[in-house]
Amino acid sequence: MYDLAIIGGGPAGIAAGVYAARKRLKTIFIAETIGGQSMDSFGIENWIGTQKISGLDLAKSFEAHLRAYAADIVDIKLGERATKVENLPAQAGTSGGFSITTSKGSYEAKAALVATGGVRRRLEVPGAKEFENKGVTYCASCDGPLFSGQDTVVVGGGNAGFETAAQLLAYAKSVTLMSRSDFSRADAKTVGAVSAHPNFKGLQFTMPTEIKGDVFVSSMVVKNSKTGETVELPAAGVFVETGMVPSTDYVKGLVELDEFNRIKINPKNQRTSVDGVWAAGDCTDELYHQNNIAAGDAVKALEDIYFWLKANSKI
Repeated sequence: MYDLAIIGGGPAGIAAGVYAARKRLKTIFIAETIGGQSMDSFGIENWIGTQKISGLDLAKSFEAHLRAYAADIVDIKLGERATKVENLPAQAGTSGGFSITTSKGSYEAKAALVATGGVRRRLEVPGAKEFENKGVTYCASCDGPLFSGQDTVVVGGGNAGFETAAQLLAYAKSVTLMSRSDFSRADAKTVGAVSAHPNFKGLQFTMPTEIKGDVFVSSMVVKNSKTGETVELPAAGVFVETGMVPSTDYVKGLVELDEFNRIKINPKNQRTSVDGVWAAGDCTDELYHQNNIAAGDAVKALEDIYFWLKANSKI
């Protein structure tokens, strides 16, 4: 049995893995990939200590840092997806630990840290599913260059939406970004820089209603929620940045979730409703979701996990 199971390979999981290694906690580290949502980012400029780095390079840095400390302390299992976490029978009046079932096997640990983030929310309008990968995309860094010299649309008015627009403006003929509200959810500096580009147009209080095309996307119909006006925009590419759905299905029935299926945590120590289970990053009900916050919350959790294990005479 391991001291700790860390589930997830984003900034929270990596930070936890490094700290677990340094604290000499025998750890099983389970992740499908390393990098998390940052893998889709063309340029990250708010990772503290690094002025700018691509998502791919950040993921490489994450893995190198973890492996530098892992040695025989952290057992790294990549390419595995957790499917279920369950309580083990209590032993001698203490928690019996947890069983973690994955796509390739099962493991046991005395404590668990859930750090699996989330997946991109799909656009649900007529045509969105039919034209996915035929003009509708959820990864600008992956697919953006395919739309060089063409009209594009970005759905989502947060930081992710404006960062996607900034990337597309380097080669697209035009970029129209729409937000269901105003642009206050995005960083003002980023909004200003993107809005100043001559090939950019921002639409506030606007929602997509339909995506049209033949073999590939050719246009998107949008509606202004204040005026009721409907407009059809020419578009070869539709880039969706409408938020995330937390990856928490495998702990349903184990820990308490909120109405959005995010794990409820105590922000002082990242503890969940179940003794012996912690959570950090975008899978939690933390108010703000960013790489730096996810990493910091994971470090906070590891400090608490260490003392919890020690207090329970398990290390």
